[in-house]
Amino acid sequence: MRDLVDIGMGRTARRAFGLDEVEIVPSRRTRSSKDVATTWQIDAYRFDIPLITHPTDAIVSPATAVAVGELGGLGVINAEGLWARHADVADKLFALVSAAEKGDDPGLLVAELQRLHAAPIQVELIAEAIRPVRESGVTVAARVSPQRAAELTPHLLAAGVEILVVQGTIVSAEHVARDSDDDGEPLNLKRFIADLDVPVIAGGVHDYRTAMHLMRTGAAGVIVGYGHCEGITTTDSALGIGTPMATAIVDAAAARRDYLDETGGRYVHVIADGDVHASGDIAKSIACGADAVMLGAPLALAAEAPGQGLYWTSAAAHPSLPRSRVLPVAEDVEVDLKTLLFGPSTDADGLVNLFGALRRSMAKTGYSDLKEFQKVGLTVRA
Repeated sequence: MRDLVDIGMGRTARRAFGLDEVEIVPSRRTRSSKDVATTWQIDAYRFDIPLITHPTDAIVSPATAVAVGELGGLGVINAEGLWARHADVADKLFALVSAAEKGDDPGLLVAELQRLHAAPIQVELIAEAIRPVRESGVTVAARVSPQRAAELTPHLLAAGVEILVVQGTIVSAEHVARDSDDDGEPLNLKRFIADLDVPVIAGGVHDYRTAMHLMRTGAAGVIVGYGHCEGITTTDSALGIGTPMATAIVDAAAARRDYLDETGGRYVHVIADGDVHASGDIAKSIACGADAVMLGAPLALAAEAPGQGLYWTSAAAHPSLPRSRVLPVAEDVEVDLKTLLFGPSTDADGLVNLFGALRRSMAKTGYSDLKEFQKVGLTVRA
C-alpha cells in the first residue's frame, strides 16, 4: 500500500526513498566472490557487467565506447552530441577543459556547450564516429532524443547501430514534436519500435504507470531516472521534477513483473540512471530491482574519459533551459578505466573497483547472480 502523507489541507503526497536511504541486509549464507556472476543479457546481446554508459560526451567518445565494450559493458554514443556536429571534437573539449582549469564561470562553460551544440548535426560525422566501434566487434549503441528519433534512426541503423537508446529527461509512449521541419505528427513509440529490427531502450521514466506504458510499446529496456548527480544535474531546481531512485526502481520493477504476467513471459529490462555516487549505490540499484545501471559521473574518474575529469549531461546544452552544470568530479582520483571498474583500489569510499564491489556485495549476501540479488532484503533508515 502506498505511504501517503498530508502536506496541507486536502493535499497528500507519496513518501518515497532515495538510494542513500535504503540499506542491503545480509540474511542468508555467504559465498566466495569468485562464484558470483554479474552477466546480463538484453535481447541477443550479452554483457559481462550490468553497465550502460550515460550518453554524454563527457565520458563517451568512440574510443571509450570501444574500451567499455571490451571490458564487458555497453558504451552509448550520443548521436546528437559533439561527435555528430564537429570533426575536431578533441580540440573543442580541450578548450572547454582549459577554460574550466582557468576557473572560468560555470555559466560560461554551459554557454560554450550551447554554442558547440548549435552547429548542425551531420550524418556523415555520426557514421564516422560509429565506424571504429563497429569495426572493433563490440556491441554498437547510440542515443537519440525522442524529438529526433525518427529523423536520425535510419542513419544510425545504416551506420551499424545494434541497440538504440531513445532518451530524454522524461519520455512517454507518445511524444509530440513540432518544429519548422515537422508536420506535427507525433512520434508514436509503439509504431516506431515495431518498425525496427534492433532492440530499443527508452526512458527516462519515474513511476509505475509510465514504465508500464513504455513496456507496452515493445521497448526491450526502460530507463528509470534522468542521470541525477548531486551538484551537477539541476532538473529538480529548474523544473521542480525529482526522482527518489530507490522508490522509482522498485515501481518500475513492479511494472516489469506485471507486464511479464500480462504478456505471458515478455521480460523488459529496468535500467537505473542516477543517484549513483559510489559502488554501494550500484549494488542498491540492483537490489531494488534494476537489471543494469547507467553510469555517468562515476566514469568521469577514468583517465580515458574525454571530459578529462569534467562531467555534464546532454541537458547542459539545451538551447533555452540547460539542466546540468559543467563541473569537475575527478580532482582527487583518476585511474584507468579497467581499474575503475575492476580494481584493485586504494580508495576506501567506493569510487574505484565499482563492479568488483558489486560482486563482493552479492557474495556477502549469498547471491550468485543478478536476478537472485534482486530478492535481497532491504531496510530503510529511520
